[in-house]
Amino acid sequence: MPINAVVFDAYGTLYDIQSVAEITEDAFPGYGEIITQVWRIKQLEYTWLRSLMQAYQDFTAVTRDSLAYTLRVLGLDYENEAFERVIEKYLHLDLYPDATAALTALKPRKLAILSNGSPDMLNALVRNSGLDRLLDATISVDAKKIFKPSPAAYQLIGEELGTAPEEVLFVSSNPWDVAGAKAFGLTVAWIERVTPEAMALACLETELVAPLTMFKAIRTQMDELGFAPDHRVRALSELPMIA
Repeated sequence: MPINAVVFDAYGTLYDIQSVAEITEDAFPGYGEIITQVWRIKQLEYTWLRSLMQAYQDFTAVTRDSLAYTLRVLGLDYENEAFERVIEKYLHLDLYPDATAALTALKPRKLAILSNGSPDMLNALVRNSGLDRLLDATISVDAKKIFKPSPAAYQLIGEELGTAPEEVLFVSSNPWDVAGAKAFGLTVAWIERVTPEAMALACLETELVAPLTMFKAIRTQMDELGFAPDHRVRALSELPMIA
């Protein structure tokens, strides 16, 4: 069956989550990189913990709680203004440079986002980045009150777009998301932005492993879960060649 819809993860796939580093460094000089990496690791961990505990709170709450955790464990005192300024960046994350052109080239297929983000966060981000002109739907897991990689989250694609799983190409740079989508039955493309060779080189370049290098080792390599992607590409710009 042909691919009639291409559905994207948002954070880390269309939007560069590392673009928060500039604002975290400005708000907390000397701590920007470690804040950025611990914050993202805890943010993801909280989505999984809350799903398992059946204690759902939306991604806005998760994002705020994980930042509060990060600042506390680093021993950083802060004013509310600094905290809110950092949080606000999640409504203005940088698009990857090839995102807009890739989505444009994938038309007339249906295009959508499926994200853990809360509706308010996602709608603001999509509008601020201009992707609202290209997307047919912005789908939040909030409708199911459970986070990816729960099958219930991926079920939202068919409910929103009226597509069967085999008609959908799901795109993510997050290996855990790739595994979840593949387990659900979607055709999946993994954006492999960090290769094992690059990881090995980064670890050899210094005796101390930098926070960003540690994050890449933990979160950017394909997990051993028994679910491999159908396609591996290095950038969004390669997607029109496989869809």
